[in-house]
Parts: sequence; structure tokens; C-alpha cells
Amino acid sequence: MAALVAIKLLEEFDTKNAIGETSGNFEGGPFMPGGAKIGCIGDLLVEFVCATKNGRHKRLGTYTGPFPSGAAGIFIDQAAQTGGQCIFVGAVGDDAFGQVVLDRLIEHGVNTSLIKVVNGVPTGTAFVSYNDDGSRDFVYNIVLSAAAHFDADEATIAELNRFGLDVMHVSGSALGDAVMGAKVLRACKALHAKGVKISFDPNVRKELIGNPAYFELVREMIEICSVFLPSEDDAATLFPGRDLPSFASEFFAHGADYVVLKKGESGCQGVSRQGEQVSLAAHSVKVQDPTGAGDCFCATIITLIASGKFSFRQAMERANAAGALAVTKVGPMEGNSSLAALEDFLAKRA
Repeated sequence: MAALVAIKLLEEFDTKNAIGETSGNFEGGPFMPGGAKIGCIGDLLVEFVCATKNGRHKRLGTYTGPFPSGAAGIFIDQAAQTGGQCIFVGAVGDDAFGQVVLDRLIEHGVNTSLIKVVNGVPTGTAFVSYNDDGSRDFVYNIVLSAAAHFDADEATIAELNRFGLDVMHVSGSALGDAVMGAKVLRACKALHAKGVKISFDPNVRKELIGNPAYFELVREMIEICSVFLPSEDDAATLFPGRDLPSFASEFFAHGADYVVLKKGESGCQGVSRQGEQVSLAAHSVKVQDPTGAGDCFCATIITLIASGKFSFRQAMERANAAGALAVTKVGPMEGNSSLAALEDFLAKRA
């Protein structure tokens, strides 16, 4: 039944809803002379990782943390480390956990002027427990946290326009809360109307898969995105029984530039509107913590393509490396890496 909800909503995907003229930013031509200006809007939280497996949060266990986290937060930290000029729209509580998140983003040069610090409401939290089969169990406090208390009003949009955004990124994790999702969509539609490119990682969460309102937000984000970055599980949920070229063609029909499939241990596969196809095998590394690998991948490919200094293949190669490095450390942002680290990693494996 849940899958049928997703299918029905996405059958209404309006391929005639053109996103307007493409400026050349994502067509392989010059983008900008320096680092691209990258924005992100969504969830900020801290994460605690259970030290023992298979407990599913139902048995006494030891947790490590607080680690700065949130899919959107991981993305913007990685984008900054790979050379982007970055700004974030979000909110944290006026507490120690909020300071942990702010400290990390400030350390790596993210503009935090649009991150609200909210009195009397705690910073969002996530507790993760791993299982031997590779699955993860999460317990979140997002809805009752500060995470959705950011502004997406005209003043915020004006500030983002003054910043000169080239790309605004959204992770689907920000769409699960109705209040946060409405703000994210409002901001993205306003920026899209001004010519800002939108990148979208649907990041479908199993906890949300039966929520029709969530899939409606996903559908509306799909209609305005220039870059679509699903995982294999996302694609199977949103476009069941279809391969990448099949569903990518719908995105290109409404003016999108790239569709890239994250395949985890099987690597990645991408296709551009110009017909270029790239398929890469995953790097063999020792996995310590897979959380955040997809966000690092997304941040790297978006930032490098937008910089105009890397081809589609080159950006995918470095994004593939970023995902590999991300899983080698415990903590969702601890494996984030600089562009220099990515180049070194690839050089050693050439």
C-alpha cells in the first residue's frame, strides 16, 4: 500500500513543468571563476552511535557522541571542505548540542548567519544502532526539537539571493516533518524562480514511507530539481521496476541536468542531459560507520560540477571517493574530507 502511494503521486510528475531556460551552469560550460556558492536548508542535530550491534535500542548499551549530524548538516560541511562557499538555513537549540553543530560548521567556513538558535527548545537528536546484516535502526527527536524553527520568509530568501547562490540542496530527510517540509519547499520554489539550481537527494526514510503528504513534497521537489541524487532504495521506492536511463529521461524532459544513482557497495552510476553516462565501482575500504556517506557523495559532486573546474566524470570520481572515505570513521561527519584528501586517495589507488 505504501509503495502504491509513492507510485500514484509520482505518476503525476509533470514532465511539462519546465524549469525554465538552462543558463549553462550545469551544461559543461563555464560555471564561475571561483568556488561555487552552495546553500542547504534542513535538519541539524547531534547523533549518538550505539557501540554494540543488534540491540535495536531495546537493550542496555553504550552510546558514543554527541556527533554533529543531520543529512543537511553533513552535506554543507562536506561542500565547504571541497571548496564551496557555503551558507545554511536551519535551527538548533540554545544548548550544548547546538553548539557542537555550530562549532563544526564554523570551523570549516560555513556561513551560519541563517541558523537560528532557539531558546527553550532542544537541539534535534538521533540515536543509531547497527545490525550484522548492515541495516540501521534510528530513534529521532526532530518533531519536538528546534530543527524546524528556522525562517523561510521573504527576508531569508532575500539574504540567500544577496549571497548569490548557485545551487540549493535539499535532503528528503527534511521533508518528513510537515512544518519543516513546507518551509523547505517554499524556500526552494522562491529560489528556483530566481534561477537558482536545486539539487535533491530524496533520502527516503522507512519511517516515512506510508505518509502520503511526505511523498507529495517529494514529488514537488522532483519537479523543480536540476540534479536528482537517489540511492538504489530510493529509486526502487519512487520508480519501481525501472532502470536509471528510464526514469532519468523524465527529469531531462523537464530540464534537469544530471541524475546520479548512489549504489553503496556497488559504486555509482550517472547520466547527464547531454547523454554522457558514467559508471564507477565502489572503492574497497574498511567500513566503520556508513551514516553520512551518501550526503558526502552528494556534496562533493554538486560542489565540483558547480565550480566549473571538473567534468561530470571527474566530479563523480571524487564523489565516489568521498563516499568511501566517509565510512572509515565513526560519526556521521567525522569521515568528511577535503578536496586535497580526495585527490590523495585517488592518486594512491590509480
